[in-house]
Amino acid sequence: MKTIKTVIVTASLATAALGLTGCAGMSQQDRNTAIGAGAGAVIGGAVSGGSALGTVGGAAVGGVIGNQVKTTH
Repeated sequence: MKTIKTVIVTASLATAALGLTGCAGMSQQDRNTAIGAGAGAVIGGAVSGGSALGTVGGAAVGGVIGNQVKTTH
């Protein structure tokens, strides 16, 4: 079972990364929010054993954290 979870997490991260390549018109803060939400969803789902509540909760927390990340440019 652990192997299946690893495959799912890896596939989810790859999908999120490929999906974000189309975000050229987004601001850095918008990109950080999307990346945080995607990563939070994957982590929340993995930690909660794949429950929908864990995935949605992780996405919400990750999105907030990603939105608040300050970049230096």
